[in-house]
Amino acid sequence: MSRDGIPLGFKGEELAVEFLESKGYKIINRNYKTRLGEIDIIAQDADVLCFIEVKTRTSSRFGSAREAVSATKQKQISKAALSFIKDRNILNKKCRFDVVSIDFSCARAKLELIKNAFELYSKFLY
Repeated sequence: MSRDGIPLGFKGEELAVEFLESKGYKIINRNYKTRLGEIDIIAQDADVLCFIEVKTRTSSRFGSAREAVSATKQKQISKAALSFIKDRNILNKKCRFDVVSIDFSCARAKLELIKNAFELYSKFLY
């Protein structure tokens, strides 16, 4: 929970959406859920479909937000992304995995976009 009563994750996602839109991304879906996992934001960046994980931090005590996307989390996002692609029959679309890192430890939130933050988990390649 953040200081103003709004859950930190929700506040971070709202900021991330505004940030991405200011960079030209078109938001397609938010909080996409499947039994295989969840994706915070799915967006279009030019001709690339982006699966975006948002990580927020109020301090660096447990590492940066950027470091928080563990191998386990990457697998989960990969599974959910493949489900999204299959369900919509968009198998020939260019895709990538991005991370938006948000640091609330300063007076003003610091946002960082990490494009191609990780690759599709290799076990799921064909």
